[in-house]
Amino acid sequence: MERIIKLIKKYRCAWVLYYGILYLLWFWVLEKSVTKATGFHVMHTRFDDMIPFCEYFIVPYFLWFIYIFGGVLYFLFVNRSDFYHVTAFLYSGMILSLVICTIYPNGTDLRPALMPHKNIFTDWVAWLYRTDTCTNVFPSVHVYNSIAMHIAIMKSKDIAGLKHGALIRRGSFLLALLICLATLFLKQHSLLDVSASCILASIVYGFVYGYPVFEEDGVPDGELAAERELSKRRLRLISKRRES
Repeated sequence: MERIIKLIKKYRCAWVLYYGILYLLWFWVLEKSVTKATGFHVMHTRFDDMIPFCEYFIVPYFLWFIYIFGGVLYFLFVNRSDFYHVTAFLYSGMILSLVICTIYPNGTDLRPALMPHKNIFTDWVAWLYRTDTCTNVFPSVHVYNSIAMHIAIMKSKDIAGLKHGALIRRGSFLLALLICLATLFLKQHSLLDVSASCILASIVYGFVYGYPVFEEDGVPDGELAAERELSKRRLRLISKRRES
């Protein structure tokens, strides 16, 4: 019993994960209330029609679950500050996406009526279509969360310090990119959804990690200012040597 109490105290920061329940409940209500019968704004561009359906992208699409939940658990057990940052990044975008879908009901009409092939991958896609509606797609949570997780991994000093840290970062980028592409090639999302997710991520990033700060005289603060000052000193030293 003491071990359990110690474990709870050690990882008490995990309470923020309960926000996921709020998200799931809200999303479930939207899935039930926004249908073809009620009507919704169709997210569709002519460029979406140029993107072919490819069932093999179902693999990275499903890997999203391991990527996101595995990443959150890693930060929970390794670095509390990183954990708070990544969950704040994830939840902020997820809640904002629900607000957008509530105010602006939306969906897609991109899914193929019939599967062009018959294999295990198309079977997985068919299952996905049955369980996940084509509504509440703008912006794409799959894309947003992939961007958020990759940024968290890139900013993690713990991962950077690992023996294969550089490989993990490259793998994270590749997987995040494949997940974003999967949303398009599986016809789950429109380019509008993906673009909105990128814009939303860039906005929320500033609130979670902060944008570069500039002083009143226009000189950047922090490391950039230090680098510029060092460059000035080097230039002055070179000038003095030339004069002498």
